[in-house]
Amino acid sequence: MLFSVAELKINAMHEPYPFSEKVDVSDIIKLNNDIRKIGLVQVKGFCTVDQNELIFSFNVSGEMVLPCSRTLVDVPYSFSFDATEIFSTESNIVDENEDEDIHLHQISGDTIDLTPYIKENIILETPYRVFSDEEMIGKGNGWTFYTEDTHQQAKENEIDPRLSKLKKLLNGD
Repeated sequence: MLFSVAELKINAMHEPYPFSEKVDVSDIIKLNNDIRKIGLVQVKGFCTVDQNELIFSFNVSGEMVLPCSRTLVDVPYSFSFDATEIFSTESNIVDENEDEDIHLHQISGDTIDLTPYIKENIILETPYRVFSDEEMIGKGNGWTFYTEDTHQQAKENEIDPRLSKLKKLLNGD
């Protein structure tokens, strides 16, 4: 997403300059091993001019595929988040918003490429863990996977081994 600084200063001087575009960010798969697949993302927002600053406020939405934390199967994960990036034309900039989620960048050249900042925000918004909705009840050699409900039912139906011989005596009569 390239923007001309001169055009933005003209178009966004008196009112916010809106933009909406689908952006290909599929190369972030190489940067983050957790993201297995990501397609085009929708970026909608606006740009405003405040003295020597160009302020981009935008929303990024899309879908990525992440591994399930339990089973490592592919889990589609939809995301939507808001971000703000500020670009300054001044040579010496001081970031007063250190504690906030707003980033201040210096403009170098005649254009602003918003794509790297979109990718950075997507990586920052990627969750650490996702879980598959599939019910995985399995059994292996010496182990069994239970959901909480099935574990409770199995516990209730289980007979105490100390009383199993007593049960055999009662069934014999």
